[in-house]
Amino acid sequence: MSFLRLARFAAIIGLLSLSGALCGCSAIKLAYANLPQIAYWWLDGYVDFDDAQSHRVREDLARLHDWHRKQELPRFMHLLQKAEKMAMGDVTPEQVCALEPELRERLAALRERAEPMVAANAVLLTAPQLQHLEKKFARKNREYRADWVRLPPEELLDKRLKLVVERSEMVYGSLGSDQQSRLRELLKTSAYSPALVLAERTRQQQEILDVLRRLATQPVPLAGARMAVARVVDRVLQPADPEYRAHVDTLRQETCRTAAAVHNGTTPAQRDFAARRLRAWQRDLMELAEGR
Repeated sequence: MSFLRLARFAAIIGLLSLSGALCGCSAIKLAYANLPQIAYWWLDGYVDFDDAQSHRVREDLARLHDWHRKQELPRFMHLLQKAEKMAMGDVTPEQVCALEPELRERLAALRERAEPMVAANAVLLTAPQLQHLEKKFARKNREYRADWVRLPPEELLDKRLKLVVERSEMVYGSLGSDQQSRLRELLKTSAYSPALVLAERTRQQQEILDVLRRLATQPVPLAGARMAVARVVDRVLQPADPEYRAHVDTLRQETCRTAAAVHNGTTPAQRDFAARRLRAWQRDLMELAEGR
């Protein structure tokens, strides 16, 4: 499991747990139940595991998933309960941002659990696998450049609006044309820079490759490998570049303002829809945590 994938695997779990992106309880449960297999396919696409590695990674993902189901899903339920209480009234951007520290705690818990597995698998990667990873990074970067960086401003705005509307409608149901127009106006002033994101992403990927190659050519004890993993994950989660850190902080505040604006612009019926959906997701997570 590569370092960058750790953060993204955490994100997958969190999104499935919190947003219920696949509407309907049976779909959520099916997606969560199959998350280890989905994560394995994703990772294998980057690294191309051999048979022995494949067996080990599958076992590690299954253990991580079992721990997350039993220990972390109840904590995500607590977050959903907070969100349900907020659903029927107006909210401020500060109230939305106040949910973030608990999300960070959950990411930190997942990271602590996953890092030993990441380190143990990282030291087993071969030179051809690292070449495969480098090519995969390059291909993904070309796709991101074509899909985001090279878009004219209006097309970029349309694409971002479509994504935000889809995510909002998971919670509130259908948004009206006036609501979507107000959301579009908010996004027009966004500081989001795909070029800056790509530059940081490329830097992170190169650092990951450099560390993996050192581990492959200069074997170290597992404790040393874990320290190397931890340092890279630290820099992924807390980038060194001050311009990019400022960009991330600005986008975080934008996200809170946008979420508050979307919520405060909803109708009583949409808020009731949101509260009912949040309660349904809580029931889903409870049943998943209990193994049902």
